[in-house]
Amino acid sequence: MAEQPLNGAFYGPSVPPPAPKGYFRRPGHSRGCGCCLLSFFVKVIIAIIVILGIAALIFWLIVRPRAIKFHVTEASLTRFEHTSPDNILRYNLTFTVPVRNPNKRIGVYYDRIEAHAYYDGKRFSSTTLAPFYQGHKNTTVLRPMFQGQNLVIFNAGELRTYNEESVAGVYNIEIKFRLRVRFKLGDLKFRRTKPKVNCDDIRIPLSTFNGTTTSATVLPLKCDFDF
Repeated sequence: MAEQPLNGAFYGPSVPPPAPKGYFRRPGHSRGCGCCLLSFFVKVIIAIIVILGIAALIFWLIVRPRAIKFHVTEASLTRFEHTSPDNILRYNLTFTVPVRNPNKRIGVYYDRIEAHAYYDGKRFSSTTLAPFYQGHKNTTVLRPMFQGQNLVIFNAGELRTYNEESVAGVYNIEIKFRLRVRFKLGDLKFRRTKPKVNCDDIRIPLSTFNGTTTSATVLPLKCDFDF
């Protein structure tokens, strides 16, 4: 019997050629690269935070920044009259406010200083003081003056409080400063900030014609300094 030639169907499908030497495809390789990149960025961010924290600590240890101090040391009230039905408040009020920069290396530019006077939560007068520069370990005295008249409308409760304080001869007045300042360290000037200074609950006696006064807040009074 003659032998029949063998065809491909007898041996099954052809065997693919071997992969080139050194070639290896790892399952999930693209996902692994993404995880590596994410881990790298997280480490970089943590390193930056740590470096900034160390720099801030070194800066604080060297400079030792301290808050500016405002105190009300004197207050004079010679007129404080509210009339009806026109609701006009007539006033004459002055303050003496020393401002202390306790820092050894930081100077302060006071680019704008606004002083506002309040009674029972209502602003009745404002004034703007001259700008100035305050050096290291320096005290500058501010003397805001409020004089004139303004429309101030009291509700029943506020009017009752005013009448009671008029009988006592002592008025609870607040002074608030709104600042625009820049801090200076050596030749470096920082960006402008807008701190707020509140001198609350100052009980000021109305001066009488014979020069005597009633009891009032014991001065000096420390004000709150807030960025």
